[in-house]
Amino acid sequence: QVQLVESGGGLVQPGGSLRLSCAASGFTFSSYAMRWYRQAPGKERELVAAITGAGYITTYADSVKGRFTISRDNAKNMVYLQMNSLKSEDTAVYYCSYTRGGVDFWGQGTQVTVSS
Repeated sequence: QVQLVESGGGLVQPGGSLRLSCAASGFTFSSYAMRWYRQAPGKERELVAAITGAGYITTYADSVKGRFTISRDNAKNMVYLQMNSLKSEDTAVYYCSYTRGGVDFWGQGTQVTVSS
């Protein structure tokens, strides 16, 4: 059974940092690209960052380039999102996800709130 469990969200002041984690199980983790999405209130879910199975290639939304870093540890079946220089517009629920056989799998999400 596939499980994706996000953690690490919370309340942070503008300019601060957070590190999100996603623990994966139930599939061959290293074989799949992993993605982080976010969804702010009243907005569509958007792709934030992605990383290939081996971790050699990463991509980012323009809005987070230079501030966020996606990484993975295939030995631990973990994917991370290091978020620096956080802005109020980064406030959202953050989800990790992967796709297998045309089906998208999602975690339950973790809330990130950037506010003074």
